[in-house]
Amino acid sequence: MAQLEIKRPSVRRPQGRRRKSCPFSNPNSPKIDYKDVKLLQRFTTERGKIVPSRISAVSAKKQRELTTAIKRARHLALMPYVLS
Repeated sequence: MAQLEIKRPSVRRPQGRRRKSCPFSNPNSPKIDYKDVKLLQRFTTERGKIVPSRISAVSAKKQRELTTAIKRARHLALMPYVLS
């Protein structure tokens, strides 16, 4: 009995794509502050949700600081919770 060859589709992996570096890791980068609303809005979507670190390329430690700053700014009514 002859065996049938089953071809699986090849999985594409991005070759040569380098990791993005954290925008807050440089020595002259801006500090994360809840009063800097313009900076915090760069890391929220147009609906007001916090952008995940895999998209924004922020390190885990800085993502936690960023989340805390955004939530604090929302609590103090410097930023909206939801944009409709």
